[in-house]
Amino acid sequence: MLARSALRSVSNARAFSSSASRQTKVAVLGAGGGIGQPLSLLLKTNPLVTELSLYDIRGAPGVAADVSHVDTHSEVTGYPADKLDEALDGVKVVVIPAGVPRKPGMTRDDLFNTNASIVRDLASAVGRVAPEAHILVISNPVNSTVPIVAATLEKLGVYDPKRVFGVTTLDVVRAARFLGGIADVNPSEAVVPVVGGHSGPTIVPLLSQTAKGKGITGEVYDKLVHRIQFGGDEVVKAKDGAGSATLSMAYAGAKFTDALLRALNGEKGVTTPTFVKSPLFADQGIDFFSSLVELGPNGVEKIHPLGSLSASEEKLLEACLPELKKNIEKGKAFVA
Repeated sequence: MLARSALRSVSNARAFSSSASRQTKVAVLGAGGGIGQPLSLLLKTNPLVTELSLYDIRGAPGVAADVSHVDTHSEVTGYPADKLDEALDGVKVVVIPAGVPRKPGMTRDDLFNTNASIVRDLASAVGRVAPEAHILVISNPVNSTVPIVAATLEKLGVYDPKRVFGVTTLDVVRAARFLGGIADVNPSEAVVPVVGGHSGPTIVPLLSQTAKGKGITGEVYDKLVHRIQFGGDEVVKAKDGAGSATLSMAYAGAKFTDALLRALNGEKGVTTPTFVKSPLFADQGIDFFSSLVELGPNGVEKIHPLGSLSASEEKLLEACLPELKKNIEKGKAFVA
């Protein structure tokens, strides 16, 4: 069984840390977009960020000017399309929300051709300019874009699997929020480890591993799992063609960035699900997987096993793995 104390250590932490023992320069690539703008604002409020470097093909200097007026101590600089290398100079953490959003009827795979090339090119620049930076990938489809980043860095000879993360935190945030609503408790009391990948059936919430979720069965269980897996579709439909989950994704992205920054600064026991190079299902040809990961001063410190699964969760995992394998192979093939 996964240690619930580890889950609580993440869920009970304040949204953004107030400890500032060692600050860090953070870059947001895609800062002018629907996720990038609120993400930049949230990172401006994080005391662990000393400098915020905002880049996009359009709009980043304006976002930077706006965000720079927020009364926290970090310095903010915006960079236009032709200044990517400057934006990456000296950064410790790079967050990538760049790309096009989903629209009604689109799957994450429909985004692939556009976003794959964007992510590849950005990863290539990070590999050249800031090869030791930690890279946090938000751009969808994460199941494919993380392998693209890894393969791109590998070609450059600078790939460190401890420093490349797919941000799956929105699945964790949704699971806690939705389960909290059903159990009528604060979401902080309903934190669920969500494993697998970051799209539809590859998202596997382990409800049996949290006290408030283990008793949920039948139709309520099925509906809850479906809502966690396809929560993004709710937002796409509600926005009626005007975008996807940008605000909640920005919150989730900032939350994961904060967890990593705290770990980089030496805080112990920072454990949260994230999509990384993983040995858990490597024997089945699935070498990236999201599970509870303990973060540390060098990035990935320890990848936790899944622990005991219910029969329902075993079925969800069975459906997840072949789909996830296809997504990963698609990303690798793009860079090959």
